Amino acid sequence: MNDLERRLAHPEEAGDLDVERFQALLGERAAAAGLLDIAFAPMDSPLGQLLVFVTPRGVLKIAYDSETPDAALDEVAERVSPRILNAPRRTDELRRELDEYFAGARRRFDVPVDWSLIRGFAQGVLRATAKVPFGETTTYRQVAEAAGSPRASRAAGNALGSNPIPIVVPCHRVLHSGGGLGGYAGGLERKRTLLTIEGVLGDKAP
Repeated sequence: MNDLERRLAHPEEAGDLDVERFQALLGERAAAAGLLDIAFAPMDSPLGQLLVFVTPRGVLKIAYDSETPDAALDEVAERVSPRILNAPRRTDELRRELDEYFAGARRRFDVPVDWSLIRGFAQGVLRATAKVPFGETTTYRQVAEAAGSPRASRAAGNALGSNPIPIVVPCHRVLHSGGGLGGYAGGLERKRTLLTIEGVLGDKAP
């Protein structure tokens, strides 16, 4: 039994417990026992703090700070699994790739996507959106057409607005046909920032 395990077993002797080490140990133990379906962790970014969720299948959700942590946790618990734990090590790959993307050192994400939070036409729209390359854009009509309903631009917009995996599934690359930015669930300033990172907008874009 190591020192951390001893202090967990005897809380009266715990003193100043290293919370990060505790969470890491708990996450690894839960995963080894088959008790962890979803791992999450916060991370800082140029877009504010993000809360990232992963499953063994891939990235499940990336929440902006405009969505409260409790709301994000409730959604994944109700719709996917209540077996959730703050387990940063399990999110390391995703957080590393996001850091590289924001630093301009990554143009494509290699982490797989877990589509469990997305159903039906919305999933078709977001799968089409996931294929739009770095530095390029498409339109609401085009992703609707790729999802099988070329006249469903408004429904495509709704699907993009509820995208649970922004940045990795790049809904910021979808614009109005006339070139306008359109909407973005994270706010237009974040959409501008992402498009600027990718060279679509200049540093002084409106």
